[in-house]
Amino acid sequence: MTLNTVPKPPSPAPNLSSSHPAVSPVTSLFNRLQPTPETTVLLLAVFVGSGAGAGVVILRFLIHFIHRLTWREVSGFLSVWGHWTLALIPLLGGIVVGLMRWRIKDFGPGLSTLLETVQGGGNVLPIKPVSKMVAAAVSLGTGASLGPEGPSVEIGANFSVLLGQVLQVSQERQRLLLGAGAAAGLAAGFNAPIAGVFFALEVVLGTTFASSVVSVVVLAAVVAAWIAQIGLGFKPAFSLPAYDVRSLLELPLYVGLGLLASLVSVLFKASLGFVQQCFQGKVEGLRWLAKIPHPFHPMMGGLCVGLVALQFPQILGVGYETVEAILQDVQFPLTLVFALLVLKLAMTALSSGSGLVGGIFAPALFLGAALGSSYGKMLAIAFPVLNPFMASPPAYAMVGMAAVLAGCVRAPLTAVLLLFELTRDYRIVLPLMAAVGLSVWLVERLQPTLTIDSNGEQQPKDAGTPGMDSVPSLTVGAAMDTLPLQVAAELPLLDAVKKMLLERSHCLLVVDQQQHLVGIVTLQDINRLLTRAHLESHDGQLQEQLLHQSVGQVCNTDLLIAYEEELLTEAIDRMTARGLHQLPVVQKDAPLRVVGLITPEDAQLTYGLTKTSEMLHTYIHQSSDVPNGESVGQVLSESR
Repeated sequence: MTLNTVPKPPSPAPNLSSSHPAVSPVTSLFNRLQPTPETTVLLLAVFVGSGAGAGVVILRFLIHFIHRLTWREVSGFLSVWGHWTLALIPLLGGIVVGLMRWRIKDFGPGLSTLLETVQGGGNVLPIKPVSKMVAAAVSLGTGASLGPEGPSVEIGANFSVLLGQVLQVSQERQRLLLGAGAAAGLAAGFNAPIAGVFFALEVVLGTTFASSVVSVVVLAAVVAAWIAQIGLGFKPAFSLPAYDVRSLLELPLYVGLGLLASLVSVLFKASLGFVQQCFQGKVEGLRWLAKIPHPFHPMMGGLCVGLVALQFPQILGVGYETVEAILQDVQFPLTLVFALLVLKLAMTALSSGSGLVGGIFAPALFLGAALGSSYGKMLAIAFPVLNPFMASPPAYAMVGMAAVLAGCVRAPLTAVLLLFELTRDYRIVLPLMAAVGLSVWLVERLQPTLTIDSNGEQQPKDAGTPGMDSVPSLTVGAAMDTLPLQVAAELPLLDAVKKMLLERSHCLLVVDQQQHLVGIVTLQDINRLLTRAHLESHDGQLQEQLLHQSVGQVCNTDLLIAYEEELLTEAIDRMTARGLHQLPVVQKDAPLRVVGLITPEDAQLTYGLTKTSEMLHTYIHQSSDVPNGESVGQVLSESR
């Protein structure tokens, strides 16, 4: 007897035919209303500012709530431990953050990673920013030596990215929203909207902004600061005294402060990186730290901070109270101020590297205030004859805050405007610009390729091609155009221009009879020459003479070149530093023999193709049921 069984229908395959998600109800509403582009952008700015402002208010409320809960209720319960209670609270915060890291694993990307995610078209899960905000509140509320501004910036940035995902905006507009969100977060965190705007333009958007972008960032920052003032009050993050001016002859002393601030900034960034490497097991002699489960790392960081706080409680938490005391010229001994400078730097690096959550803006301001105060006190002791002409130590503390912050995040305009916005005293601008300018300039020379974001995560400095830092092994030869447009040096310029127009090329390489590189001509060069000839001649004779000259006579012979074997990141760095849009590629053993042309667009395309190739390789390696997997792998191998 046989049983007739009905075959089970196959499971429906996931629909991967389209990369576009379903249209959200909010997007459908916008499409039906059909607002003008200007109205849409302004509405998005208001939404981003409102969300960021509300998020920062919630973060500050959580920090204060946890601070009161732990340092009053829990501390009272643990008072039987006596003086050791001061060390137990940071340990308790480390335990809670460790448990969160054990449960959630990943708190989401930092600002730099978030920017790369947006540029790569990735999505952000809504739960991660919330969990990171709670972890930051626990860390800061229990005394971690970090600051709230980094989480504030990330709240605004994450909210703007999530809003862009819901509305399904373009990648370009998503980047704009990210900049507006970062500006709104910093504006609400410091109650300083102008500094927030310039932070977004300097750090997030770089040089890619236009006037329309600025309007969005400004409006988002204003709305966020307004909402933060409603929820937190009009008072800024901390109050600064009036700037003390005694003599314009002391300006060179501020230059010396800028020199010291650059050294502190470099040491601060190096400490952050060193501690991170220690916990990752990359430092000889401390590899055992990587064998400890990651959830225990925040506990270790909290315990160390608590033990140091037994003797120096000023290093606990954000530290604004100590900063204000320094600025109000509370007579701290010089040895105490210097000790706080060293210990705050070490404990901030330990807090960040161990996995506690917070930003480095507030610690940088703390370090700058301690440095400036120490500097002013030491000058008064070493050169008493200068005392009638020198400002008091709080003046140097204020300038030191901006100089160290600028050196850490490489945002000089943000630092200058932040302190100017807090002091509202125009007289501080000249010393600020002197110290900040020298600090950033020296940091650029000492650490030209490394920077840190608002949460202390080390990031290679952006070279103009987003994401290139994640594939550092790519060479110029892998990305260059191997068939660039070349013309003989004897060819008349008119014929060369016709060839450029016919081939739709933005530049051409000029070579001699031996096919050796002579120079390069771009469309911008030709337009500039024709415009000048038109202005200098009313009858057009100069233009005619110019077009009949050989291209070798008018080409640019002062060439910057790249080699086929060198790293692509190095070539893009060199191109960006000179403001160029292309580099001829030559053979290393034959520097005049052209083998290609490299542009930032070629580099970005190669990065995208390489990233896709690596993701497909990973997928094929992990999947055991991939149709034609072998052929795909072969294609990928051949593409390399």
